[in-house]
Amino acid sequence: MRVIALDTTTRAGSVALVEGGRVIEERAGDASRSHAERLPAEIIALAGTHHVALSDVDLYAVASGPGSFTGLRIGIATVQGLAFVHHRRIVAIPALEALAHAASLDLSPGALIAAWMDAHRRDVFAAAYRVAAAASFAAGRLQEIDGPTVGDPSSTLGRWIDELAVTPSVFVGDGASLYETEIRRAIVGARVIPHPLLAGIIGRLATARASGALDPADLRPLYVRKPDAVIARNRK
Repeated sequence: MRVIALDTTTRAGSVALVEGGRVIEERAGDASRSHAERLPAEIIALAGTHHVALSDVDLYAVASGPGSFTGLRIGIATVQGLAFVHHRRIVAIPALEALAHAASLDLSPGALIAAWMDAHRRDVFAAAYRVAAAASFAAGRLQEIDGPTVGDPSSTLGRWIDELAVTPSVFVGDGASLYETEIRRAIVGARVIPHPLLAGIIGRLATARASGALDPADLRPLYVRKPDAVIARNRK
């Protein structure tokens, strides 16, 4: 199965070509330019390098969120458009889950992983997972302990440790790197992993979940935080 995977949850993001569950190539995006300026050209360029016509792609995959509202909308719309034109389906992968899968590759069953993404405003998008005794990228590899939330790093740590009795040993993502001091203050010896490229992980997860692929029109973003316009309207 040939998959094109896209991540636009961060400024740079990434795109990957995956075949048979193997990453053929993964490229980081040009963070100096917006996703609107770069897409779908980055996808077309990657496919062209490997002499793959987009009509020969079997499945599309995309990070569903959370992340930048604009980035998510552009990434999802790009993949929806390509899938619609070529009559293909899409697998949507939550970015926090993809981060946790990336961090789990060298971990033993039972290890606890925290995926943290910078949500700006001194907040993080966060989720916690337990590694299970399943193969990497397989169904059941991760057990969700606390689903996607947004909040301040210290409050998130406090809720996990004091209310849920969850103390992750591994933190991954740009939010983890940004708030490494707070993490190490709360959890001595915690390991912090920088934000990896996600498109390859997303493509491999999509290969394993192809049976659950969606029609392009059914894809919905995972925002977690409400858009500013919605918050302002609710206040009024």
